[in-house]
Amino acid sequence: MYFKSSSLALVASIAGSAFTQQIAQDPGKGGVPIEVVHLYNDEYPQGIAVSSTGRKFSNYARSLDPNNIAYTVTELTSNNTETPYPSAEINSPPGGAINMSTTPATGANYENYLIGVQSVVIDPLDRLWILDTGRAAMQNGTNVPSSVGGPKLIGVNLTNNTIFKTIVFPPNVVYSDSYINDIRFDLRPSVTASGQGLGYITDSSQEGRNGIIIVDLGTGESWRHLDGTAYVRPETGFLPVIWGETVYSLPNSVKGPISQGTFGSDGIALSADGATLYFSAVGTRYLYSVPTARLLVNDATSELLAQQSVNSHGQKGISDGLETDSNGFIYGGDIEANSIIFFNPANGTVNIFARDPRIGWADTLSVATDGYLYFTANQLWRTPMFYPGTDRRVKPYVLFRAQLPGNGTKVKLS
Repeated sequence: MYFKSSSLALVASIAGSAFTQQIAQDPGKGGVPIEVVHLYNDEYPQGIAVSSTGRKFSNYARSLDPNNIAYTVTELTSNNTETPYPSAEINSPPGGAINMSTTPATGANYENYLIGVQSVVIDPLDRLWILDTGRAAMQNGTNVPSSVGGPKLIGVNLTNNTIFKTIVFPPNVVYSDSYINDIRFDLRPSVTASGQGLGYITDSSQEGRNGIIIVDLGTGESWRHLDGTAYVRPETGFLPVIWGETVYSLPNSVKGPISQGTFGSDGIALSADGATLYFSAVGTRYLYSVPTARLLVNDATSELLAQQSVNSHGQKGISDGLETDSNGFIYGGDIEANSIIFFNPANGTVNIFARDPRIGWADTLSVATDGYLYFTANQLWRTPMFYPGTDRRVKPYVLFRAQLPGNGTKVKLS
């Protein structure tokens, strides 16, 4: 279209005029206020666990950042420093986390060293549990498969900082391409014959089969349920938009090819009474649950019954971690909305708990006995494992907390 100079002048005049009416806009914040607890300026964090005495622990997955070399678990020792935990030695496997002598390279198979930890969790007895994937990334971004001995669950007594139990997962439960992600505990003596309780674990693998893993903390026996079902898998064609950016995955390496929504079952939470397990995949916006009674059984028909018992609670946004408080609320991130949401099982609604522009990918959530919900924001979608394969993260990464409603606190199933 052609405009004469006089027409252009008129357009410029209209465009430059002052408008006095206020235009509605997104306020950017909502819900309860959040406060900064810790700034991470060194390695790349994911998890947070807070003890009853206020001690704080984080993990740094070597599969998500090959530069997480010096440690994979720490205690947060000040507002912006961390100390390897439970020791510097256990964080430094001899020869490194990757065994380059195998073809292809594999995760080191040390049972007594930490290879690549994805989750740290405080149980109802105030013990720290460390969930080790047994996997680590090479410098080109390729996540090597695990070897037996690498994937394990380690319990640490916080009164003397010593390991009291190590459970090594067999290869028919945690496959070499599994990615064990997060864990929740039910320590009631009645739930297992051993009387020492259970752990429920998600497998969020980008390359393998997703599912829910159950482990008897007394006997060390473990098994899988919902293995490879649609409930634990990412949705086909799933495409997030975070901070105005469409997010495509590079699951095999930074060389591609790009894909959509490759993370499976990740977030996990137990209901306050222990009767229901909630879970979700990162590659979907849906929240699911299953009665724990269906997961405790491991026989010829238990998987059929488990699959038939899954319930959908609709969409709640994209969540990485999930968590429960004593009110019975199920908390999760809404990564596209810079938010933490909560699902109320009593009426089936999803509501905003906290919303703030500083929440850049809420990763792990942890409810503590001090009445706060702690969560990390680590800009995961800006790592090289997402298109365009460049590192766009900006330090520091942040640990936030927000006060729970109604005197909410940590659930203690023991």
